[in-house]
Order: sequence, then C-alpha cells, then structure tokens
Amino acid sequence: MHDTVPGKPADTYLELCKHKYGDNFGLYIWMPQQLIVGVGVNIVYMVIGAKSLMKFHDVVCKDNCKDINLTYFIMIFASAHFVISHLPKIKSISAVSLATSIISCSSFCTIAWTASLKKGVQPDVQYGYKPNSTAGTVLDFFSALGYVAFLYTGHKTVLDIQTNIPSTTEKPSKVSMWRIVIVGYIVVAIFYFPVALIGYWMYGNGVSDNILISLEKPTWLIAIANFLVFLHVMGSYQIQARSVFDIIEPVLAKKLKRDDLSFTQQLITRNLYIALTMFISICFPFLYGLLGLIGGLAFAPTSYFLPCILWLDIRKPEKWSLSWITNWICIVLGVALMVVTPIAGLRRIIVQAKTYEFLLMVKALIRFRRRMRLTRDVNYV
Repeated sequence: MHDTVPGKPADTYLELCKHKYGDNFGLYIWMPQQLIVGVGVNIVYMVIGAKSLMKFHDVVCKDNCKDINLTYFIMIFASAHFVISHLPKIKSISAVSLATSIISCSSFCTIAWTASLKKGVQPDVQYGYKPNSTAGTVLDFFSALGYVAFLYTGHKTVLDIQTNIPSTTEKPSKVSMWRIVIVGYIVVAIFYFPVALIGYWMYGNGVSDNILISLEKPTWLIAIANFLVFLHVMGSYQIQARSVFDIIEPVLAKKLKRDDLSFTQQLITRNLYIALTMFISICFPFLYGLLGLIGGLAFAPTSYFLPCILWLDIRKPEKWSLSWITNWICIVLGVALMVVTPIAGLRRIIVQAKTYEFLLMVKALIRFRRRMRLTRDVNYV
C-alpha cells in the first residue's frame, strides 16, 4: 500500500491513515496504538537488557563478587539512556543496533543451542504443562500467542523498506519486497528454530524466558552472548524511544505554542519518559507476562488487523475473493488475539508478582504506614 498516493509513497501506516481518514481522525486511529507499542517495547527491552547484564556479571564474577539485585541492573541500563537520549544524531546508534542484531542472530543463537546440546537433557526434565488447572493451561497458551505477536512484527519498517526499493513498471518494488520477506523468514527459521527445539528438548518446561539465563558453561562464551544481547537492546531501546519522542514532543510543543521544545523542556520530557519506563520495569520485571500483555494489547492491532482494514478500505478487493477472505480471517484472529492475550499476560504477571521482593517490600511499607497512622490516631484519642 506504500504507493497508494500517486507520486508520494507512504513510509508509515500513519501516513496511510491520514490519507484515508484525514489528518485528525487518521492520527487518532493509529497514533495511540503506536505509542503503546513504543512504550511497551522499551519496557521489555529494559528488562531484557538488565537481565542479560546481570547474567554477564554473574558468569564473569561468579566467585569473587556479591549478588546484585535485578533492580540495580535496570537502573544501570536506564542511567545510560539519560545521556544517550540527548545525543543529536542517532545514525551511529542505529548502526550499532544493526550490527549487534546480525551478530546476535548468528552467534547468540548458535551459542544457545550448541551449549544446550552440550549440557544435555536435564535430570527429571518435564515436557508437560506447568499449570495444574485447565484454565491456567488455556491462559498460558493465549499468553504464548501474545509472545509470538510481539516477536513477529514488521509494521513499523515494512513500508519504509519497500519505499527505498527501486521500482519500475516492469518490475514493481512489491516483487522484490516479497522475495525479501521470504528470505528474511527463512533466515529467522534457520537460526531460531534450533534454539526453540533443542532448548525445550534439554530443559523442558523449566527453560527460562531467555535461554541464555539457563546456561552456565562454557563461561566465556555465555558471557559474550549475554553482553551482545545487552548491546543489541541498548541500541534498540534508543531507536524505539526516539520514535516515542517524535510522537509526544510535537504535541507538547503545540500545547506550549512553540515550533519546537527548548533544550530544557526536551531534557525534562525525555528524562521523565526514561524514568517512567525504568520504574515500570523495576515494578514488573516479568518478561514472559509482559510480552504476552503488550503483544496482545498493542502489536496485535498494529500488525494483524488494522493494516488489513486499511487494505480492504483502500484497495476494495472483490467480495469473497481470496484477498477479501484472507484479510477478514486476519482481522477476526487479530481482534480475538487483542482480547484474550492481554488477559492471559496480566494473569501471568499477577501470579509472578506474588513472590516478587520489590512488591512485597512496597506492601510492607504500606502496612507499616497504616500502623503508624493508627497508632497516632489512638494516641490522639
């Protein structure tokens, strides 16, 4: 759909929404979902980066260092972005993120499945479902669908990529784009399916959300792999954060009746955003639950059914044609995914939160404050 407007290729779905539904209504259709995507991804990246850095620390300094709580690693991850987010250019960050993505896709995946294979099948490995109830099993299944929805998305970049592909009447860009998509998913399958299959074979349902967390040896190899993941999400966080800044800063500038925010206003806005994502990550560092919740809440609409609605509304395929049927199937499944997976992800977070030290500490402080207030009232009486 990138060539819907003659002579003005659409780089994003937001441009398509504005073209079809007007600047205001089109903005309200797409922008809230895109904002949820950006914030949600940043929270997940912060948790992944902190856990990878924590694993790197634990592997490298296993015997001579004290254990450090995950909260501190989240704060370390965030502290770097309080500086990086104010750099004027992001091209170098994008280059680092691209390089580490390629490296992690090859080396990290290879390290993960070969190290798992070398470690062998674990004693008392179990391949059944963890939950003891049917409801728990069903909800975990839906949460896993949200996980998949989070990972397999291309809604932000697909139009931009296609716009930059040479296009002629004889060979339109959609032909090359289709080949790129096929090759891309084949590469993903080659690298990631061995991790999934061998990892589950070795660890069963006891495997960690990030398989590198479950591995210990060879020490130096596991340390390198975790550090590569940390570098990758450092760059990816900043790229996602810049997209969020591009959304909120023009709105704030318009409210303040300015063309652009001043340096001080930008400093406050960006630091508050990073602090917000850091606080949420500290409160809820439950990776699997977060992926299910955000995957269903934000990625299902922007990746599965909103683009299909746009296609049906703009291209208007013949009723009951293959294109019409396929898009409606995606819409129905996407809406169902948006409804059930956030519920399942939220349930997963609640279950894990019951034993989380940070929340237990907060609850203890609240109870202590209530007791102090009650004692003060009694003494007053």
